[in-house]
Amino acid sequence: MAGLSMSGHFDRTKLMRTADWLAVGVAVSLPWSTSATGILVVLWLIALIPVLDWRQLRAMVMTPAGGLPVLLVLLGIAGMLWADVSLKERWDGLGSFLKLLMIPLLLVQFRRSDRALYVFAGYLAACMVLLIVSTVVQFVPGFSFIPLRQDFVLVKSAATQSGEFVICIFGLLHLAVDCFERRRWWWLAGIVVTTAGMFVNIVFVATGRTALVVALVLLALFAMKRLRRRGIVILSLASLVIGAVAWHSSPFLRARTDQIWTDYQKYEKTDARNSSGERVEFWRKSIGFVAMAPVIGNGTGSIPSLFAAAADGKTGASGVASTNPHNQTFAVAIQLGLVGAAVLWAMWIAHLLLFRGGGLVEWIGLVIVAQNIVGSLFNSHLFDFVQGWVYVFGLGVAGGMALKNRAMRQAAPTPTEKPADAGA
Repeated sequence: MAGLSMSGHFDRTKLMRTADWLAVGVAVSLPWSTSATGILVVLWLIALIPVLDWRQLRAMVMTPAGGLPVLLVLLGIAGMLWADVSLKERWDGLGSFLKLLMIPLLLVQFRRSDRALYVFAGYLAACMVLLIVSTVVQFVPGFSFIPLRQDFVLVKSAATQSGEFVICIFGLLHLAVDCFERRRWWWLAGIVVTTAGMFVNIVFVATGRTALVVALVLLALFAMKRLRRRGIVILSLASLVIGAVAWHSSPFLRARTDQIWTDYQKYEKTDARNSSGERVEFWRKSIGFVAMAPVIGNGTGSIPSLFAAAADGKTGASGVASTNPHNQTFAVAIQLGLVGAAVLWAMWIAHLLLFRGGGLVEWIGLVIVAQNIVGSLFNSHLFDFVQGWVYVFGLGVAGGMALKNRAMRQAAPTPTEKPADAGA
């Protein structure tokens, strides 16, 4: 019997360790391959589910951070009942929500795991390799035979890659301040080189305009969270200088930024099809779709058919039958009404509140949530593959570790208290 008990304990420990490393594997794969990510997520679930503490999971689902993602999925399931589209379209629409069910699982897993930082280290390493390989392929003549995508990136897209690099840059900024305060100059030099390389890539190679807006918001958050008044002044001046140099030295950055306004003017005058015009057109139509069913929405999976009907017989930007409103709030509200949109924003707020502390993990979590919220003003990031899984795993891992740290601080004796065995 003792042997069976020890064997069961060993198997459980091995599975828990395997689930942790598979989560690391998911983080490593995200910047590179959607297929690998999908396979690793399935393997991670197979390893995790047998060793889950179901009591802890039930308790986590009863909290806002763990329960609101589940509630949003349940609303998505309910929305299939009143959607006036085919069953396939309803299932396709529901698929966008399902990844949110992983959030409470990850919160429980990494509330007891010691490998949360390995997940973030793996993601950073994968992005660093992507930066190096992309730079070599683009600028070293001997590697020019490797094809780049239309927006000058090796995999994914410029918007996705620049968003990944922004997460890494602002995660490393926290470490840079720590290294400066502790006089760890070699580590600081490595961080500066890495962040500079990613910033240069964003500005000169693959500029994502959403990433630039996110970077400005995160810069303000970083100043408020980590710096005093003098540091804020120095950071503001340095940012202005770096921004001015980048603007004047990068025609690509200027062109990408100017294109927002010029495209919008063309759209207003001629209904021309371009990025800015189509996005505005999608938002205008989305407001109308929400007004059609403001409380509970048009049903899960209804977005493609609504846009197709609105575009029928039209040309230009008005004739684009999109499957994506390019705004997360609209993507939920069209299907689930203002009720669904309220749950979405309540979830975001609950996740922000997980990271009220000032440590590295709390900062990483705050970066991931803030990036998703700001980016979702211009895209449906929770429903996108890479951005959605980055949010789910980043939030789940950081949130689990933040909860663990909070529990440890609460359990630790205060300076005025003595440990229970102090007088023994």
